[in-house]
Amino acid sequence: MPQKKTQALQAAKERRDATLQKMASSVPYINFLGVEFERRGDELTTTLPFTEMLIGNPFLPALHGGTTAAFLEITAVMELMCAIIWPKMEKGGPVANAIARGEFPSFPKTIDFTVDYLRTGLPRDAYARARVNRSGRRYASVHVEAWQDDKNQIFAQATGHFLMPEMIT
Repeated sequence: MPQKKTQALQAAKERRDATLQKMASSVPYINFLGVEFERRGDELTTTLPFTEMLIGNPFLPALHGGTTAAFLEITAVMELMCAIIWPKMEKGGPVANAIARGEFPSFPKTIDFTVDYLRTGLPRDAYARARVNRSGRRYASVHVEAWQDDKNQIFAQATGHFLMPEMIT
């Protein structure tokens, strides 16, 4: 009995990971920046691997502010998509099968996105996590924080408001 439960949990994890990768690969800008995603339970960590093309100020050197903002927005949108898709996948049925094939609902549309640059983004990998503060049928509010070496030393944070896509049933 415990082995069947373990196998079912492993299968669900593999389904979620595969779906996350399909979702990410469907957005060319995510691929261009090389953004990566790691899921642990229901927590999604986004990684922006450092490359020289991300430098905005070569004299410091520092990450480009636009790249930082895009990274935070990508993290927020992907967290929202996971919040939309995971419950539908767990229900099973035709909707779950469509999602497994890569047929996703539209991505949430950004209404506004405010970034606070708290310190210089250094020339190294960056990480981010988002928290959905509110998500309804039409509107969602998300907070994102990014760090590099120390999770307690965030270098940028953002708050975004999004128009939610029409839900698939």
